Amino acid sequence: MNDGRALQVSNVILSGMAGLASFVFSLAVFIHIKELDGQILASIVAGLFCLMICYAASERPDASSAKAMASLAQRLLAVEDGDLTSPPPDALRRSNPKLAAAVDTLFEEVRASIENAHALGMYDPVTSLPNRLHFRSEADKLLGAPDAGLAAMMFIDLDRFKAVNDCLGHARGDQLLVMVANRLRVVVTAEMGERNMARPLLARLAGDEFTLFFPELESVADIEMVARRIALAISDPFELNGHNIDIGASVGVALAPAHGDTVEQLMRAADLAMYQAKARGGGQYCLFTADLAAEHQRRKDVEQALTDIVARGQLRLALQPQMSLVTGEVSGVEALLRWQHPIDGVRLPGTFIPIAEQSGAMAEIGDWVLTHCASILAGWMRQGVNRRLSINVSPRQIDRVDFFTRLRHIFAEHDVPLSMIELEFSEGAVMECSEAELAEIAALRSEGASIALDDFGTGFSNIARLRTMPVDRVKLDQTLIADIETSEQARIVVQALVHLIKGVGCAIVAESVENAAQADLLRAMGCDSVQGYVFAGPMSEDEFAHWSAHNDREARSAA
Repeated sequence: MNDGRALQVSNVILSGMAGLASFVFSLAVFIHIKELDGQILASIVAGLFCLMICYAASERPDASSAKAMASLAQRLLAVEDGDLTSPPPDALRRSNPKLAAAVDTLFEEVRASIENAHALGMYDPVTSLPNRLHFRSEADKLLGAPDAGLAAMMFIDLDRFKAVNDCLGHARGDQLLVMVANRLRVVVTAEMGERNMARPLLARLAGDEFTLFFPELESVADIEMVARRIALAISDPFELNGHNIDIGASVGVALAPAHGDTVEQLMRAADLAMYQAKARGGGQYCLFTADLAAEHQRRKDVEQALTDIVARGQLRLALQPQMSLVTGEVSGVEALLRWQHPIDGVRLPGTFIPIAEQSGAMAEIGDWVLTHCASILAGWMRQGVNRRLSINVSPRQIDRVDFFTRLRHIFAEHDVPLSMIELEFSEGAVMECSEAELAEIAALRSEGASIALDDFGTGFSNIARLRTMPVDRVKLDQTLIADIETSEQARIVVQALVHLIKGVGCAIVAESVENAAQADLLRAMGCDSVQGYVFAGPMSEDEFAHWSAHNDREARSAA
């Protein structure tokens, strides 16, 4: 083969090898690390054999070059056994030094590609911390050590990180994650020096979640101190692009072997503890306990039971009248949900509705409530009773794109006009409604439905927005009413709220009124209606029918 032809063939082979190296790196990035090497090496062997065939076909090899190619084939077969360091055979170097040099270059690039792929597969590209895969692998090794003693798993979840992404964008959010990672590094380094503890594993799991594993601890007090300092460190504002960012962190801690002896068990326990810290308001730590585990199990049991609560026919409605403080007549009735539990008996909404909202069971439960209320109203209409029924609406129901359509359809099926229903939305839910959702509520109101704002006084109400919202009645929460007999400040607050609510054109219903003294004070303040045991508590449908008939007879007699 002349020099020109040899150069041409070598260039072709070099180009092919460069492409193969690029392919190997791309393959490495997307293949799971545990399967990485074998698939890459197989690709190398197959690719190089193809290149050898191309070379052999380009020129008739003589005996020496044929021997060289055979020795290269043997060298390539060694790649499948993991040999990426041995040089090309001497016979190849003598016969075709440029091809030998190209093979050297390829092996160097493949080794670098595998190292880069390992780095990409084992480290978080934003913070450069170990990722979930790396963390679990290393923590598992430390837990399995024969001399493993007291250890701890820590989960760290940023409290208000989503708002940063929403307001400043994901690029600024990534910058904040880097800053958080650096603060965690500083705290860990300081604690190692102060407490003479082994270096913990610090990792970013995903999103705004970080984790720490402490393989050696002298006491539980040590890890609680570290958790407290981490919560304090993250609570300090971050300076980001001219903004002071105040986020905070919720920290959950689990101990080994007390709370588990595997990575999965400890991570699950620390995660539960972290959510408990977040439920307490965030910005603090929580140590996993047996009570927390029991509560989690109870919650799981409730979630499981809620999946077929409607099919099992375990839901009930209790009815509680609202009484007018002006006329003394029944001004409305509220439908209150109950769970007839086969073991626990009657369970109130607070024991299962929050779980239903988070688990996704609220949609079916909400449909049952609407359908059953429509059936009750249809029965009242047949009896000639014209009475408003108040129905509580969950925020999760509003989230459904078809909620308002389904509501209209259910009452239309029962021939019940919307003028007979009052929809109660919690204060927080209404304040967070989108403009489109408020428009849907306003449309229902224009079709005859009444709208009530429930639990008023438990959140941060925007009075200015209340003025423009489609609301007919505001229900004062029981926490505002409880002390009005004995506390002048409580009376001042209620009186001020009555003036404000009346000022925006809404009627007022006071909830959980327990005695006549409270009712008299509320009447004097200008409250329209009350609901509570002062007149009647929640009762079954049959009980309400008897109570209502008796009340109507008394009203007629008084007239």
